[in-house]
Parts: sequence; C-alpha cells; structure tokens
Amino acid sequence: MLFSPLTAEAKRLTLRQILASGSIARFPGAFTPISTRLIEEQGFEGVYISGGVLANELGFPDIGLTALPEVAARAGQIARITDLPAIVDADTGFGEPVNVARTIQELENAGLAGCHIEDQVNPKRCGHLDGKTVVDLHTATQRIRAAVEARRDPNFLIMARTDIRGVEGLNAAVDRAKALVDAGADAIFPEAMAGLTEFEALRAAVDVPILANMTEFGKSDLFTVDRLQDAGVNMIIYPVTLLRASLGAMERTLQTIQQDGTQQASVPHMLTRTRLYDLVDYEGYNDFDSGLFNFEVPA
Repeated sequence: MLFSPLTAEAKRLTLRQILASGSIARFPGAFTPISTRLIEEQGFEGVYISGGVLANELGFPDIGLTALPEVAARAGQIARITDLPAIVDADTGFGEPVNVARTIQELENAGLAGCHIEDQVNPKRCGHLDGKTVVDLHTATQRIRAAVEARRDPNFLIMARTDIRGVEGLNAAVDRAKALVDAGADAIFPEAMAGLTEFEALRAAVDVPILANMTEFGKSDLFTVDRLQDAGVNMIIYPVTLLRASLGAMERTLQTIQQDGTQQASVPHMLTRTRLYDLVDYEGYNDFDSGLFNFEVPA
C-alpha cells in the first residue's frame, strides 16, 4: 500500500544485479508516483526521474531552476511507491563538491537507487539543445569523486553524464568518459550521441555500463532495444515520453470540450474508474481499514 515492501537497499542491489547480468535495462521516465505503477506492470526493469521533466512539471524550462530539496522530495515520492529501482537526474550536483556530497546523501535518504551528475556549467540546459558549455576536466572529475566519497551505501549507483560530445566531439567524449570512470563513476551517460557507432566507441573505451537517452525530438535517432544492445548499451532511458504523451492527451481532451461542449468523445480513451482504483490499490486500503476498525463506537 503506502510504500513498496522492498527497502531502498534491496532495490539498489537489484539494480546492481541487473547491470551485472549482461542484459539491457529499460527505464521509462516517471513524473508522478502513480505512473510508476504502469511502468512496473508492463515489465520494465526500472524507473527514471528526469530533472528536466521535474522542472517542466513545475512550469519551468530545464535551465537549472529546481533545487535539491525539490528534486529529492519528488524523486522520493516516486521511488517509495514502486518495487523497481529508481534513478534520478541530479543535474550538476547542485553546487560545489560539498553540495554534491550532500546531494548524494539526500538522494540515498529519499530511497533512490542511483543518480547521474553531469559536467555542464551551471546554469545548465537540456542536453539535446545547442549552445551547451561544459566544465573543465578537473571540475568534472571532482564532482564524481565527491559523490563517491559521500555515499554510504556502496550499491547506490553513481553515474557520470558527459555533454562534451555536442561541444568538442566524439573523441573528447571518449577521453572524458575514461577520466570519469577513473574518478570512480559506476556508469557513463554520454549525452546526445549521433549514432550507434558512437555508442560502440564508448563501449570499447570503458568497462562500466553505459546509458542511451532515447528522448523524442533530440539529437539521437530512436533506436530499438535490440540495436542498442548490439552496440553495447546497458541502460536505456525514455525521460520525457510519458509526460509528452500525457500532456498531448490532456490538450486533445480540452480541445474536445471546447469544440463539443462535453468531454464525451474523449471518454473511450480515458482510464476507467475501475482501472484507476486498481492502480492506487483502493481495495487493499479498504481491506486494511476494515481489518482495523471492526468494532462499533458505543453510543
């Protein structure tokens, strides 16, 4: 009911086991706790929480306007409700190395299975936009070292994201990925890769899991799971997919009300009341209440 029966430590161990298995893991992006139920029911391996999506949900662009407390709180709400391991976008770590250290411990406290920290200059911007600026190598590796030093659960996954491919090219991305692994990164997220051969180049360069960002309308084509696995990718995220699908459906329903004077034409596309109650385990809560409050209050 209220929480997943699994502890955060158990979910982190599950994530480590998935990554060690040699299979590819898919992480659709959740922006509400209830959406994790849909992800879990469909058999996905994990849940991803995008910093850009959390900002968009608040009505902000993805330019570093959200702060650690907001991200940790929302990510924790999402992670608590699912048995799946959840990884969250921690942007640039929300400050200097000591802030990065606090970020890791707050995300551990919130029940996350891992996070990624990027090498953009703050304020950052969406990784699939032009005009990005990255920090120097020392600053990038310093962030990762601070994160590794701060974590208390060794299974908490610390992933390094690098945006340098869109700034200095593939060779620079390969070199930076190697340096980030040397700094202690458990996995590498090479942002805005141009094609499968670039993922293959990263795979040949590092011996840790690598992640592919399959976001719509971005720099990368939307490759299938099989093609990415053949290229050596271990994790795939679909960060904004559910948000875009949800907002698209909302917009179409509102247009229907404006045009028809009623939402009737949209009802067949909606989640039914029964299905919604099933997702929130309405029956389970009712049984729980009935089991506890099985007495009559005296007059």
